[in-house]
Amino acid sequence: MRLQRQQEAAQARRAAEQRYQIGQMERLLEGAVEHGVTVIRDHLHALAQVQPDTLVSDNAHARGFRLEGYGIFFDVVVPSFETSWTIALRTLDQTDLGLESAIRRLQSHIQTSGDPDLVQALKRLELQVNPSLVTRASAPAAAGARTVTAAAASVPGDPPQPAEDPILADPNEAYRTEVTQALKDAMLSHSSSLGIAPTEWLTIAAKGNDDRPRLAPADSDARTRILRMRGSDLAEFLAGRITREEALKRIEVRVF
Repeated sequence: MRLQRQQEAAQARRAAEQRYQIGQMERLLEGAVEHGVTVIRDHLHALAQVQPDTLVSDNAHARGFRLEGYGIFFDVVVPSFETSWTIALRTLDQTDLGLESAIRRLQSHIQTSGDPDLVQALKRLELQVNPSLVTRASAPAAAGARTVTAAAASVPGDPPQPAEDPILADPNEAYRTEVTQALKDAMLSHSSSLGIAPTEWLTIAAKGNDDRPRLAPADSDARTRILRMRGSDLAEFLAGRITREEALKRIEVRVF
């Protein structure tokens, strides 16, 4: 009887310890998603030169479970990505090249017209865009124009535009890719304490938040992404027998 109670107490301690480790991993996975959000936000900030007020609809949420005979499973709810403002940026050509050319043409036309109302309107417009962009656009006319006609003639042709940044072509896909990579990194860096056996699996199901902001464009590819890794592969990585790059390749990713 005493031995049985000792065994039950030991099992309870092990269960409590495992629940604690799973809870720790839950917070780490939530942090991984938040890191992905930060990377995307900083990238967009660098492109747009403005700080978006709203990027995601909510915080990430993760819940983990041990499934006997299978391994450990984590359900991660990824917040919806607010992309309406990035679409506006793409429409306005945030590479600055087309916008710079447009400002130069406006300056030339307004100087020719001599209309003071148009001059004031242009000044108000200039206050809304990147000051360095206005300086570049103004420089050719200010430097070489003795007359309005000469200023207009000195405007060079538009420089060739670089390829559009992929994040502006499809912000949702860039967001999904960044979050998926962050979750993969968390699987490798923080799962050693979970005690996953070689025959078990470490699995993460990442799905979007159904409470999408009303102003956000629909993400037509917002499906559940399943990331899973065999315990034997994880053990190989933790023992240093395979590189991180090889371990990342062994993480299976499926979309449902």
